[in-house]
Amino acid sequence: MKTHLISADPISHWLLLVLSLPTNSATGRMRIWRNLKALGCGSLRDGAYLLPFGEVQQQALQDLSEETLREGGSAWLLHVWAQTADENLAFRALFDRSGEYADWLQTLVDTRPSLGNLKPQEITKLLRKMRREYEAFKSIDYFPGDGSNTVEAAWMDFMQSAESLLSVGEPQAVQAAIKTLAIDDYQGRSWATRQHLWVDRVACAWLIRRFIDRQARFVWLESVADCPPGALGFDFDGAAFTHVGERVSFEVLLVSFDLDADRGLQRLGAMVHVLDVGNGFVPEASGFEAMMAGARQNARDDDDLLEKMSVVLDALYQHFSAVPPVSS
Repeated sequence: MKTHLISADPISHWLLLVLSLPTNSATGRMRIWRNLKALGCGSLRDGAYLLPFGEVQQQALQDLSEETLREGGSAWLLHVWAQTADENLAFRALFDRSGEYADWLQTLVDTRPSLGNLKPQEITKLLRKMRREYEAFKSIDYFPGDGSNTVEAAWMDFMQSAESLLSVGEPQAVQAAIKTLAIDDYQGRSWATRQHLWVDRVACAWLIRRFIDRQARFVWLESVADCPPGALGFDFDGAAFTHVGERVSFEVLLVSFDLDADRGLQRLGAMVHVLDVGNGFVPEASGFEAMMAGARQNARDDDDLLEKMSVVLDALYQHFSAVPPVSS
């Protein structure tokens, strides 16, 4: 959920929902209460719930008000202003997330030692669950501060540790110039990368077959030391195409073959970058990661996984090419 922060003005604008929950529907009462909790409402007293003003929050509370009325309760959605700076600070204190963040940080600490004992499917499932929890916390952190930054750093560190177990042999970036290559010189070649494909590698393989070498043959390596002579390696240390500077392997291939002016490929590259190294934000990234995790669990082998994910990447490429970027 995108939140709208209030202004720095100490006399601030708030939304107040006053409601009486229905007495004849336990299910309705529970659903409304859960929605209030999911929105991160501050409770002034029983039946009086506060949120900082914002269009998204106003619509959410309006929807909740209408649901309460449908269930037989009563509801009033009011605009209120804090009358003094102290009153405004008291309102803000209702949205202190430090306790929730501390509990979640402890969960990260307790979970991390056991990561190495989990199967890849279990790690992927755990990451999805914890990502949902993290995004839920962030969506209702209306006044982020140092605690939010601490949690973000801890989550990124945890996520990188988990993903390193999913992608053994993840390459270290090198500092080098990226030469422009002629696509005609790279036709009908063998291309090799680490087996058990994940985001960067599957996107690279799709890009190679879709835009660079339509007759490409792929070799999935159990050990990069076994890369066949003459095969073009990608996304491992010492490969012909690997991480360079801030660019992940997919982005390096784009630059190498002069494909980086293509808007659809640019935006795919941004998504792969976010999922591979964690910098930036692309709305479609979490959905792609979820589809990748599901396909990985069900695929017979890496060839089958590439075939399944190529359909997804084709669709995303068309979407990114046609739809203007969303301004932040």
